[in-house]
Amino acid sequence: MVEILHGLLSKVVDYAIFFFEFMGVIVLILAGIQGVINYFRKNPLTRLNLAKGMAMGLEFKLGSEILRTVVVRDVWEILTVAGIIILRAALTFLIHWEIKTEEANGDFEEK
Repeated sequence: MVEILHGLLSKVVDYAIFFFEFMGVIVLILAGIQGVINYFRKNPLTRLNLAKGMAMGLEFKLGSEILRTVVVRDVWEILTVAGIIILRAALTFLIHWEIKTEEANGDFEEK
């Protein structure tokens, strides 16, 4: 019975990881496309909107890495996943910091 539940949990987690990774990629692609369109339209909010899209995409990717910790089997996998989580969290933190700085300064000019 425990093996069946473990197998079911592994499958559910694998599909959830795939879903979150897929959603993160889709959000990043859409944000990039919208960023290019806004750049050519000379929209002053281009950088801010692109940063917000990137942050959202990274949140999905970070969620998939956190789920990945459920199915790791040895120490090296844990260290690898932990490293990826730290890098993605740092990127997310930096992007959120840039968003707050842009919003606080009201500096919406293209650079």
